[in-house]
Amino acid sequence: MNLVVLCTVPDEDSARRIAQVLVAEGLAACVNVLPRLTSVYRWEGEVTSGEELLLIIKTREERYAALEARVKELHPYAVPEVIALPIRHGSKDYLDWLAESTR
Repeated sequence: MNLVVLCTVPDEDSARRIAQVLVAEGLAACVNVLPRLTSVYRWEGEVTSGEELLLIIKTREERYAALEARVKELHPYAVPEVIALPIRHGSKDYLDWLAESTR
């Protein structure tokens, strides 16, 4: 199964570093970096908010555990968001490329 993994990061440097490593190591076929979103969340008992960037990571289920572990190694947050969603449908050509890129 193919997956889309969502991961928020605090800054451009973190986004580029994580994206580069995941693709270079074959853990992800592609990582899109979306700038300037606002997250509202509860942390240490308080509701807070902050600007973040969103990584949209495309991978295969077989690579997920290694991808999650690598994100946790590279990420500056104590508890990074790493959420995987299944890709139920997609262009066959794209999904074939995704599979080949993450072997």
